[in-house]
Amino acid sequence: MTPEVSVIIPAYNRCAMLLEAIDSVLAQSTPAFELIVIDDGSTDGTAERLERLTETTRIEIERIDHRGPAAARNRGVAIARAPLVAFLDSDDLWSPAKLERQLTFMRDNPGCAISQTNEIWIRNGRRVNPGHRHRKRAGDIFIDSLRTCLIAMSSVMMRTDLFRSSGGFDEHLAAAEDYDLWLRILIDHEAGLLDEPLVTHRAGHPDQLSATTPALDRFRILALTKLLSDHRLSPARRTAVVEVLAGKCGIYARGLRRRGKIEEARLYEWVADQARGWLMRAVPEIGCAVESMRSMLREIPHDC
Repeated sequence: MTPEVSVIIPAYNRCAMLLEAIDSVLAQSTPAFELIVIDDGSTDGTAERLERLTETTRIEIERIDHRGPAAARNRGVAIARAPLVAFLDSDDLWSPAKLERQLTFMRDNPGCAISQTNEIWIRNGRRVNPGHRHRKRAGDIFIDSLRTCLIAMSSVMMRTDLFRSSGGFDEHLAAAEDYDLWLRILIDHEAGLLDEPLVTHRAGHPDQLSATTPALDRFRILALTKLLSDHRLSPARRTAVVEVLAGKCGIYARGLRRRGKIEEARLYEWVADQARGWLMRAVPEIGCAVESMRSMLREIPHDC
């Protein structure tokens, strides 16, 4: 029987938290799912623990060489069988009703291509309230999502065909690959929201990506430069992208200057100036310039 939704969990050296995440999926109130765990080259015993799980649990496991969460999620969707896909990070948890409630939402809203639920945030073991800029909302959230990623990975459910046609996560991005994909999708699609806290997001632990990946805004800047050459952007949306890109480049450049990285700072200041100039140019002219710029930005050391 074909499942209604494929659940994808990427795993890298978080064995204990991963097992808790898996348990939260197996405790779902609906059985209409397949669970796919992609072990992204873990070295902490994850592979052995997962192998033992397959003896008693309905779970599909594939081990790949370590390439990062974008590649792991893409591989999971590549082997998914369901018409819908949902992602769960290995450090997060689902309420037992999460899949059932969200599947109902997607059935009741057949025109909805991507939806999310609300979350409970736990930081360092304590519940915290998200700031106003992080609060989720439904509808056309493209422009608001430029400054702050408004779609949470572990709350998403989306049409599998949409994920595949969008090209999936950009494996060149070591971070902010979710920010990049959601923006590309939000150009054409409104986001649905099931306003119930059905996900527990656990933050503050030392191996969290935001704590282990330096210069996170560098990857958001890369995503925005790529977005500028997308022919689907209206003039108003392209202007909004340029404004946010210039702002992020300016903030990042000031940080580089404080650390004495003057040449790197000048490059990001140049990117901001170039982006402003593109507002007066046609989209085909922008494409080659964007790719050249992205190549230069990728070459900057990650510790900048």
